[in-house]
Amino acid sequence: MMHPLIKTARIAGFLYLLVVFTGVFVLIYVPGKLFVPADPTATATNILAHQSLFHAHIVVGVISELLFISVVLLLYRLLKGVNGDLAAVMVILILIDAPLAFLGAGNEAATLTYLRNPDFLAAFDKPQRDALATLLINFDSQSVLVSEVFWGLWLLPLGLLVYRSGFLPRFLGVWLFVNGLTYLVLSAMRLFTPENAKAALAFSIPFVLGEIALTLWLLTVGVRAPPSPVPSSA
Repeated sequence: MMHPLIKTARIAGFLYLLVVFTGVFVLIYVPGKLFVPADPTATATNILAHQSLFHAHIVVGVISELLFISVVLLLYRLLKGVNGDLAAVMVILILIDAPLAFLGAGNEAATLTYLRNPDFLAAFDKPQRDALATLLINFDSQSVLVSEVFWGLWLLPLGLLVYRSGFLPRFLGVWLFVNGLTYLVLSAMRLFTPENAKAALAFSIPFVLGEIALTLWLLTVGVRAPPSPVPSSA
């Protein structure tokens, strides 16, 4: 029979893998297909021409965030015995950030409503309507900078917990900690020196794969279960 600790690890790994796939769809694939930087008219045209894809972007974004919260709660269950305070901080950081994701989904739904019903902004000409309708998307893209700070912060206690756990390899804990610091550096660069952020992102790829490594480890290897107590003889 599978040890509960191993079962929790495998479920967390599976859900984390779903978060990775849905995150790529929401943060990379759809924006690359539909959103044109500094061109609200082209963005509005793309959204109206691919409404099904934009609907999927909204729905998958909400599902991805719910999956992520589930993963964090499973990791809390897995690691709270290592240090309850650190595990609680890890959960709190993600729960603080989660409303931004749901607010972003609401902004995107409002954007689609405005684009499909131009009478809402009938007082403006078309370029102005497009700019106002896509303003919420631009706000949502900027909120990713704030979320990236929390994505970095939560990995710091997670890395420490994995390092101290004894049932997960220490190199994963170090990698996760470095992953968190890298997110923080990248978010600061995007805010203060955006012209250097793209080059820094390419350089940082090996450092931000800590979460992928943890996901694959949990899913394929799991954790080392504590030995069962040996009953004492009378």
